[in-house]
Amino acid sequence: MATAATTTPCGFVSRLPSHQAPPGRKSQLLLIQEHAKKPCFFRRITTRCDSSSSSANASSDSSPASISALERLKAAGADRYTKEKCSIAVIGLSIHTAPVEMREKLAIPEQQWCRAIGELCDLNHIEEAAVLSTCNRMEIYVVALSWHRGISEVTEWMSKTSGIPAAELREHLFMLRDGDATRHLFEVSSGLDSLVLGEGQILSQVKQVVKNGQGSGVLGKNIDRLFKNAITAGKRVRCETSIASGAVSVSSAAVELALMKLPVSQALTARMVLVGAGKMGKLVIKHLASKGIERVVVVNRSSERVDAIRDDIKNIEIVYKPLEEMVKCAGEADVIFTSTASDTPLFLKSNVENLPPTANDDARLFIDISVPRNVGACVSDHGSSKVFNVDDLKEVVEANKEDRIRKAMEAQVIISEELKSFEAWRDSLETVPTIKKLRSYADRIKGSELEKCFGKIGDEALTKKTRRSIEELSNGIVNKLLHGPLQHLRSDGSDSRTLEETLDNMHALNRMFSLDTVTSVFKQKVKSKVDKSS
Repeated sequence: MATAATTTPCGFVSRLPSHQAPPGRKSQLLLIQEHAKKPCFFRRITTRCDSSSSSANASSDSSPASISALERLKAAGADRYTKEKCSIAVIGLSIHTAPVEMREKLAIPEQQWCRAIGELCDLNHIEEAAVLSTCNRMEIYVVALSWHRGISEVTEWMSKTSGIPAAELREHLFMLRDGDATRHLFEVSSGLDSLVLGEGQILSQVKQVVKNGQGSGVLGKNIDRLFKNAITAGKRVRCETSIASGAVSVSSAAVELALMKLPVSQALTARMVLVGAGKMGKLVIKHLASKGIERVVVVNRSSERVDAIRDDIKNIEIVYKPLEEMVKCAGEADVIFTSTASDTPLFLKSNVENLPPTANDDARLFIDISVPRNVGACVSDHGSSKVFNVDDLKEVVEANKEDRIRKAMEAQVIISEELKSFEAWRDSLETVPTIKKLRSYADRIKGSELEKCFGKIGDEALTKKTRRSIEELSNGIVNKLLHGPLQHLRSDGSDSRTLEETLDNMHALNRMFSLDTVTSVFKQKVKSKVDKSS
């Protein structure tokens, strides 16, 4: 796939695909040279046959130095951090920027997403976070008090999590901020950033981020809304454009690759084995059946999923084998597809050295669509075996790229509409603290004047009816007086008022009533960070 290289002022080179560089996109890739000092609590140990094991040291940090640093932030907050709202940023790597060897070290299993989010939110400058980890990408979305310091902390966290030196990581990471970060997630959800433009599985993976977050309560309101709007964008793109027509998934591309590598005369009679019966595995079987393959052996821990697939896909014979027979089944196959969530390789060189030759003495094909990889690269060292992973699927989809790029341009119109909707919602949040403070200010005055009034009337003359009438009168006066100012603090896109006008109104009210909203909101955020650290 062609890439557009961009060098930033920091010397970081962008390797994002050229079809994904809409006019005006800023900060495609940023080198973060500062490092956060707070250690990571999340440990992940990955073993590969062609690389050494790595682990991140787990420790805790509630030292006075850490807290005093946050106290200094609080003291300097009015000058350094209150001039701009918190940034939404994404930092990560994908099939476009990093090889599978690096992606697998950073991959985080779905069951550990919530734990990772908790650790990210413990970082000094990170308020909210989400993790999107698939076979083609590992991306972290954050809301940061200070975007450059926050990204620096996340970079260091990723380095400690994966065991990859930060300097090496930066050669492959991309970073996008605010509108660019939002657009990127919308493009990801719409299938525009996938290996194959328009593929559908990524949308379900974005949905899973929201589902997990709602179940555990780890997603903040900004990230939650961001991902929900991304889901809406993804659905609209697939419903309102033809980008998904004839779309090729990773699973179908794997089948295409296997058939390309087999001799034409043997393609339909080759013996097929699939290890893993998850969503990707089911799609492999579906596409094998569509190509005319009549039989596939499925190796899995249990038979329940295989039985469910057999009930759903009728035009192919599906034979179940337990995991204990995996190597034996591989010895009886010409092509082995692997699609499991295993953190360690299922096949190493030692597993294939003694396998019998294939039926036609051709090389045995291992098509590995898992990240982390299920088949070690060392298997290719054995002359009778060839290994292909997700990075090798690019040649399958290259032929359809031009047509899909044209369809992607149609999708960008929808994405721009959804982006405008999200930004209007986020802009509306900026005035909420001022609205609350103004209402509280008015209520304090009302309460004080009511107390004076009731004192003058006296308890003997103050009946319940009189008290209620006076309270209703004062509430009505306050509400009518506040109606105009509060209306001019709206910034939700429902009227013609611009964001600049709304913010001018907000700052004017802050000055007139000495609300000091911006600084107080920042101090509350920093105080919560200090309390959390201590």
